[in-house]
Amino acid sequence: MHRLAPKFLSSLTPLTHHIKIACTMAQASSSLASVFTPSSGKLLDDNKTIDKESFKKQVTFPAVHVDKRLVNKGRKAFKQSLVHRKKFLNIRDDPADSESKYLLLNPAKVMDFSSLSDQEKTFLEESGLEKKLHDFETELTYDNWNPDEILRTVMPEGMEVPTSFSIIGHIAHLNLREEQLEYKHVIGQVLLDKNPALRTVVNKVNEINNEFRFFNMELLAGEDNMVALVREHGASFEFDFSKVYWNSRLSTEHVRIASKLGADDILYDMFAGVGPFAIPAAKRKCTVVANDLNPESYKWLTHNAKLNKVQNRVRTCNMDARQFVVDVVKDDLIAVGKKCRDGNKFNTHIVMNLPSIAIEFLDVFCNLLKDVPVDLRPYIPLPIMHCHCFSKAEDMRQDVIDRIKEVLHHKDIDNIMVHDVRDVAPNKEMFCATFRLPHDVAFAIDVKDESSPTEPDSKKQRYE
Repeated sequence: MHRLAPKFLSSLTPLTHHIKIACTMAQASSSLASVFTPSSGKLLDDNKTIDKESFKKQVTFPAVHVDKRLVNKGRKAFKQSLVHRKKFLNIRDDPADSESKYLLLNPAKVMDFSSLSDQEKTFLEESGLEKKLHDFETELTYDNWNPDEILRTVMPEGMEVPTSFSIIGHIAHLNLREEQLEYKHVIGQVLLDKNPALRTVVNKVNEINNEFRFFNMELLAGEDNMVALVREHGASFEFDFSKVYWNSRLSTEHVRIASKLGADDILYDMFAGVGPFAIPAAKRKCTVVANDLNPESYKWLTHNAKLNKVQNRVRTCNMDARQFVVDVVKDDLIAVGKKCRDGNKFNTHIVMNLPSIAIEFLDVFCNLLKDVPVDLRPYIPLPIMHCHCFSKAEDMRQDVIDRIKEVLHHKDIDNIMVHDVRDVAPNKEMFCATFRLPHDVAFAIDVKDESSPTEPDSKKQRYE
């Protein structure tokens, strides 16, 4: 078996840690997983920085020698056997012959010439090429390893390596476990190195802020810049991720709710955040009245309406959600009812995306319109409610329905549609319950105020 020793290998600097695989083809038949496993790798003395030089490794691949004019045909013929890996070139120059190339093959699939498929052998025969495999030696570096491989090398054996994270614009958001915190800066560095679009890596350090719905977070690597720009289904959202609530996992839900809205519908968003429901609705030519208690969310909500050029369709409020319903939604529904009496037609919707306690806020709608004159009531388009919530019950859907009926003091609400939004944790799911606010709830039922949960007092309440 011919052995290729490219001249450029002799110029390589000495390796800190390496394994030189002196291959016969039998040795080269080790699995690709083994080839692409760092033989060594270490951290520098501060235990916070990767020693990239320590990830160099000499490896040998089975290879096919072809005329450079046949490379494209060869790539097609050997498509199933080539090494496929990010940042790894499976077509290499022949240092001894500028008119030739080497196709590097997957050693887990190709152990010797007999391992080639009939199609591959036919290509070699019809092209007049050598009917044998060569050994091609090359060097793998830090750039060739994926994050999982690098972290498994430098973190203790048996410790779980973080494999998932949220991406918010240029920010990667992790939720590390206690035992992983010793390696948090290394994890951050590796994610930055391997994801060119990222510039900042942060870790959640506590539970969601109860008052304004955002996480406290720690910078692990990269720029200390928390103002992100996110593009989602044709809309753009800019916000300070360290001061507002944003969940990229709800992208599908944002679209689903928007798809239920028609042009000229009216949407009231009680917990609007930076506008993930409000802005898409406005882009569908709905009229939107959006509220959030968090002054930062209110600021970016207003900004995003302008950013998406829908500011003429979006009114923004900064107040407690209950006050929003009583002081804004109520008057607006009455005004819409008067327009309907004059011959106009409108559909109204209310989104309540505060799943931890949104159901409890439903009681603000009980008796909300009791002062409306009887002759105007038939014209008021009672809103379709989209109420997000969590459940851990054995029968989760029934649990959601029962809780809604209990809060509204109404046992006969028809057609409550309960949509499964996503899994939140083992035995815990997020749902969206959709139903029309019953007539007798809005106009007739009294609810005791003292049992009603409230949002924390806002600072300065604003309305645009």
